[in-house]
Amino acid sequence: MKNSTEPAAGPGIAASARDLAIDLARFVCLALVVVGHCMMTSPVLHPDGTVTTENTLAEQDWFEPVIWVFMVMPLFFVAGGITGAQSWRRMQARGGTGFEFVQSRLLRLVRPAAALLAVMFVGLWGALLAGVDPQVVQLLASGAGMPLWFLAAYLAAQLNIPPLVGLHRRAPWLTLLGLVALVVTVDCFRGAFPTLAYINMVFVWCSVQQLGFFLADGWLERWSRSQLVGLIAASNLLMLVFVMLGLYRDNMLVNLNPPNLSLVLLGVSQAAVLQLARPLLKALAAVRWISAVVAVAGRHAMTVYLWHLPLLAAMTGLLLLTNFPKPASGTAEWWWSRPLVFLGVVLLLLPAVLLFGRLEERPTPAMHSRGRAPAAVVTAVVVVFVPVADAAVNGLTLGLLGGGAACFAMAVLLLGRVPARGTRPLPAQPLSANVEP
Repeated sequence: MKNSTEPAAGPGIAASARDLAIDLARFVCLALVVVGHCMMTSPVLHPDGTVTTENTLAEQDWFEPVIWVFMVMPLFFVAGGITGAQSWRRMQARGGTGFEFVQSRLLRLVRPAAALLAVMFVGLWGALLAGVDPQVVQLLASGAGMPLWFLAAYLAAQLNIPPLVGLHRRAPWLTLLGLVALVVTVDCFRGAFPTLAYINMVFVWCSVQQLGFFLADGWLERWSRSQLVGLIAASNLLMLVFVMLGLYRDNMLVNLNPPNLSLVLLGVSQAAVLQLARPLLKALAAVRWISAVVAVAGRHAMTVYLWHLPLLAAMTGLLLLTNFPKPASGTAEWWWSRPLVFLGVVLLLLPAVLLFGRLEERPTPAMHSRGRAPAAVVTAVVVVFVPVADAAVNGLTLGLLGGGAACFAMAVLLLGRVPARGTRPLPAQPLSANVEP
């Protein structure tokens, strides 16, 4: 993990400022995820007292082609590749190591997640003690824990940034093709060994993240608009061929868990769309009120992502216990109620961000201390991934909530504070040695 395969004299784009267009793109993706979940979740209280959850959107005939367009998870990882590579290069320029990068990234993601798991564990145990049906508690736990799969995948991709950037600098295309080849290999054997498919949570999202490295190099800036449109058309056409051959489903939600090659192709398409949209995104990001909203949301993006679904589950669960009107899923009344549901989630998110948002804010120089020993960082990674991987594969239970909260708290103690180096940044160079911006 330490910077042994890459000279510190080439810190890449260490001196580059934050790209407001990328920040705005990430904000739009986050907003679409929150809106989408508000339109999907529909708990139903049956006459016998049982509760089930319906995915209303997935039952609509028009939904599959729409989700092909609005499945923004690949774009999250493309943007994460851009900002992650920039952050790693800046840390290198200050004399930082790969272990310090992992320490910093892991802390920023794990601290808000630890608070969420602890609050959910206490809240759901309290609900059990108050007499709420265990089935309802389990339904809330499993539904509210859905964001953890993203945390597992995002951590796996982000923590591999130092070695992957090193490989990208030496052989960008060979590295990308090698990762895609691993994705295809897993896809070929997933029918015989279904559990093997979950390995692609690493290979698929690292491949998509690698596309962000190319954008960070400015590689797509040399492409004309017609070439970018051609790339978008080619990647989607190839996906369509695979779907028609029966190799993959046409429903991107099905392809998402566990992920497969179709998400990589969608990432290629979305990377090209992002490059095409950059002038518009930059113009919008220059608007003062938009930049202010994006800045606040960007500092608390993981808090919003982690908390929006548990708050939605809690709100709808409480409504089931009241006489508040509960329109049947998919009816006109149900659709008209969605803006109110979204507004309710936003209002609930405000105090959550105020209370827990600071846990993911970047530490100030006064908070910094020297990096932890590599053994402590590696142990923290293992401690975090054991419950997260379990939840991603088998679903979240009340017991796993408590165990996960304890593991995450232990990881925070192991990681300590984020290290900082005071050396002067070196001149910026391209991320890849043979891909000039």
